[in-house]
Amino acid sequence: MTEVMLKSTITCPNCGHQKEEEMPTDSCQFFYDCQSCGDVLRPNEGDCCVYCSFGTKPCPPVQKGSGCC
Repeated sequence: MTEVMLKSTITCPNCGHQKEEEMPTDSCQFFYDCQSCGDVLRPNEGDCCVYCSFGTKPCPPVQKGSGCC
């Protein structure tokens, strides 16, 4: 079984700001406030959360192969 990574670096598509965050294991994160430009990120169409759209690692359920949160 593959180890689930709980840290992911989110990159804002508006300004390029990056920040490492710890992903929740019990829910999806649908919104993320960029600390640099204030843009509110939402998942891209077809993605379940902001980590799957803008993170370096997908959310824990996707990493486990169980699909969306």
